[in-house]
Amino acid sequence: MTPPCIERGTSDYYRANLALFIAGFVTFSTLYTFQPLFPLLVREFSVSPATASLSLSVATFALAWMLPISGSISDSFGRKKLMGWALILTSLISVLCATSTTLPSLLALRLLQGIVVAGVPAVAMAYLNDEMSPRAIGSAMGLYIAGNACGGMTGRILTSWLVDLFAWQATIALIGFSAVLMSLLFWVLLPPSHHFERQPFHLKKISLSLIHHLRDPGLICLFLLAFLFMGSFVTVYNYVTFYLLAPPYDLSQSQVALIFFAYAFGAGGSTIIGGLTERYGRARLITLSVTTMIIGILLTLLEPLAAIVIGIVILTIGFFAAHALASAWVGVRVPVARAQASSLYLLAYYLGSSISGTGGGYVWSAWGWSGIVALVVILLGIAVMTIRVLIGIEKRNCSCVVTS
Repeated sequence: MTPPCIERGTSDYYRANLALFIAGFVTFSTLYTFQPLFPLLVREFSVSPATASLSLSVATFALAWMLPISGSISDSFGRKKLMGWALILTSLISVLCATSTTLPSLLALRLLQGIVVAGVPAVAMAYLNDEMSPRAIGSAMGLYIAGNACGGMTGRILTSWLVDLFAWQATIALIGFSAVLMSLLFWVLLPPSHHFERQPFHLKKISLSLIHHLRDPGLICLFLLAFLFMGSFVTVYNYVTFYLLAPPYDLSQSQVALIFFAYAFGAGGSTIIGGLTERYGRARLITLSVTTMIIGILLTLLEPLAAIVIGIVILTIGFFAAHALASAWVGVRVPVARAQASSLYLLAYYLGSSISGTGGGYVWSAWGWSGIVALVVILLGIAVMTIRVLIGIEKRNCSCVVTS
């Protein structure tokens, strides 16, 4: 007899959430470790800010294109095993990155890391949609996104602080070894999949389900939102470091690292917003979240450092709330091949990171911080229009269900 879905408050609920919190933590602490190192890479390798950003963008680009493959593989071979091996391998590659002495060798390892770590994000979201009850999925997805936030925050902050004491290679190695230990803990904690339905790995069937997802206008809207949300967010964090290291602020690397504590507020926001979905609805909450992001980025145009910090915090809260809502929305909309649908969402998500994250470097070089703010406002304005289209599609779908 198949056990019931995991409900809030049970031991399996807490074990699964802790394990996936760790998975998100390891994934994003290893993936984004290099983001605060951009100014150091500019000096060490004598490259432009846009070129230095490739140490992040090549990883997220490879991750993006591997996600549909990893999602389809997990639909055929299972969730836990694929996630576990991906976590261990990405941790070991982080250690190998510490041996890089040239930018090309570093970029090659980061490309490989992006390929490997693709075995976690879409699969974790699919696991939650498989195993959690409808009442538990909102809060569970919010907690998983919180793990992502804490991993990204910790990786960035530890890197920034440790490079004031050690070479960046030693810093990366320390973070990699810590990630290995946490990956082993993930294996122990995560409950097995009881509601996963294995699908034979047939290329034709996978292609048909892929085409079906890409013909769903509601999913297309959600994929576009993923691109716009992540593109906006990563662009801000890629270049705020350059902004605050330069006059008139002249902050140190360790002082700039404090800006990444905004991720803690983002983690809290994603957790809270998941629990409010049933009461207020996704459409209303996601619109509020994007509006919050716009207010936050506009505040950074003010000159006082405190206003910039507050603006970054507000933008971060809005981003993680919007991402938690949109990613859970994908699972609700798709009854089958959920890992594949989630992987398509994350494909768009990380393409936004890669394209806008590196493209923003050219905007920064040409127009400075005001150019970055303008770019982000344009992206979020498109997101608002996309949400309106998505709401119209949802209303038409509901109308069709009622009339049929």
